[in-house]
Amino acid sequence: MPDSTGNLYLYEALELRGEYESRIKTSKECLPESRREDDGFGALRRGFGGDARFKPVAAADPATLREEVKALEHKRRKLNAAIQSANFSTTLTVDGEEITLAETLELRKSVKQSIADLHRQVTASAFIRVIHKEDRDIEDEPAYDFTTSRRELERARITFRTLNRMLREASHRIAVEFRDESSKN
Repeated sequence: MPDSTGNLYLYEALELRGEYESRIKTSKECLPESRREDDGFGALRRGFGGDARFKPVAAADPATLREEVKALEHKRRKLNAAIQSANFSTTLTVDGEEITLAETLELRKSVKQSIADLHRQVTASAFIRVIHKEDRDIEDEPAYDFTTSRRELERARITFRTLNRMLREASHRIAVEFRDESSKN
């Protein structure tokens, strides 16, 4: 549901971008140059070649499909620009600091990577490496403390969840300067 000026909310713009990408993919795959056919020996060939077994149906006019792809790609570019503009002009308060939506997205990406790194750190710190020698065992302690690593991982997970909630809430509040063609009155 667009805002009072007819612009889409950010979450709607993101959904529409995904729809555009799906429509572009479908239309491109209906073009003759995208058609892959099996040559009978298990190998796939691009295009129709000399002994083509497929041709487009009348309703799947390649010229029309190419125009549709071109128009959708143009709309997607415009929509991406509107989304980026909203990302850079909108600020959120994260840990008492005002940062742009774009920075918040980068922060979330960084926290997600930290979670993966901390997960590996926790699982590695859960075990002592035991090296069996002839008459004695040598125990190699983990490089990181299990309890500390686990606490840091949980903190990172909570931060990630908080950022996700902030971004989701913002996407329902922020309008982008783009109107969906289906919302015209």
